[in-house]
Amino acid sequence: MESVSDRNIKTRLYAGRTLRDLRLASGLNQRAMAGRLGLSVSYLSQLETGERPLTPAVSAALARHYPQALALIEGEAPARRLAALEAALADPTLPPVASGEAARLAEERPDLADHLIALHAGRRAAEERLALAEEAFTAGAGARLPWEAVRDWFHEAGNYVDRLDRAAEALAGETGVEAALAAMGIAIALDDREDAPLARFEHATLTLNAAAPIETRRFLAAHRLAATAFAEPIAAIVAAAALPGDEAGRLLAIGLANYAAGALVMPYAAFRSAARDLRHDIDRLARRFGVSFEQVCHRLSTLQRPGAEGVPFYFCRVDMAGNITKRHSATRLQFARFGGACPLWHVHEAVAIPDRILVQHAETPDGVRYVSMAKGLVKSSGRFERLARRYAVVLGCEAIHAADFVYADAIDRRGLATPIGISCRLCPRTDCDQRAFPPSDRAISVEPNVRRVVPYRVM
Repeated sequence: MESVSDRNIKTRLYAGRTLRDLRLASGLNQRAMAGRLGLSVSYLSQLETGERPLTPAVSAALARHYPQALALIEGEAPARRLAALEAALADPTLPPVASGEAARLAEERPDLADHLIALHAGRRAAEERLALAEEAFTAGAGARLPWEAVRDWFHEAGNYVDRLDRAAEALAGETGVEAALAAMGIAIALDDREDAPLARFEHATLTLNAAAPIETRRFLAAHRLAATAFAEPIAAIVAAAALPGDEAGRLLAIGLANYAAGALVMPYAAFRSAARDLRHDIDRLARRFGVSFEQVCHRLSTLQRPGAEGVPFYFCRVDMAGNITKRHSATRLQFARFGGACPLWHVHEAVAIPDRILVQHAETPDGVRYVSMAKGLVKSSGRFERLARRYAVVLGCEAIHAADFVYADAIDRRGLATPIGISCRLCPRTDCDQRAFPPSDRAISVEPNVRRVVPYRVM
């Protein structure tokens, strides 16, 4: 009878996403998971990023602790290999491959296919590590601040928390938010004072600011329900996250309750189905689920449930000064961890033009094209002498998903795409006349007798 070891000798299995989802669903950080499987933390990290395949020893450990997960990995191996190979061969830096060649290669030479997949994953991981190191160095970054640690935790989790998402979906199917709170003995009251906080919870009463929009009040009620109903799993996730300091742990707990609140008011299966049917029309989704425009954008970026993924989107929120205050990407595009965004992104224009949707067809330096929409939003302060909050949100996907993204209908994707980058410090383009800074890894040449828009040339 063929053993796990025999199968792995014949076929190299890459299961990074499944391993990461399994770890997060178990409420474990990488150190705890590595200890359970008898691995080093660095080796587990390489497995999760797809840089290494499963070895017979790892498969044997999975068979002992997670037999169902191992069966799922082995059963989905051919389809996973083909998808990973197609993604690797679609890299714009490689020569184009004829249609059907990837499937033939995956079937006839799985060893070679796995080697190509590993090389591609390793190169992308190395590029990301280099970009992070350069960015931290040029920004003078030291130890991570609490909010940075929490932001990075959600990034590493893929902005999807399976344990909370499924629990919230199940609770949403049982009863409404207010009814569930009432069943827990929590009353809801309104505070119409001008200086009232958005929400305050004390003595079993959730007091909401009466001036807040109805969508905001509904989300705040869902947040309190999530924080109460899922207190135990949230605490377990925070404990396993091993973040630096108590404040980071508290911020993560709030972020996890916010995540679960989004899953309560926009349950995964129903929301994903509606998003597909409506081609991700954000206004229509907001009306159907009684939520805000921004809440829909954020939720769309979390639809990464294994086996039921949504369209992979990137999402961010930018304020009037160009600071990125929220960010997540399920695409190949990654945001700068420090500083602002590329000045050519339409999101900056959207900040100055509230309540108007702008659409952009853009191309990053690696040759990947994206379609995105940006909208400027204004949140009233409730009084004349206090300035309203102004910012913009942007939601985008790779151009290959344009047929599922209604906003792509507004652009001619056969024409030129706007050449955008991640940030000026990380962008390799040598011909951009809207640079704020030269790239951190390139020399510059200054010619005193030649006047250009940018006072130097990137070498």
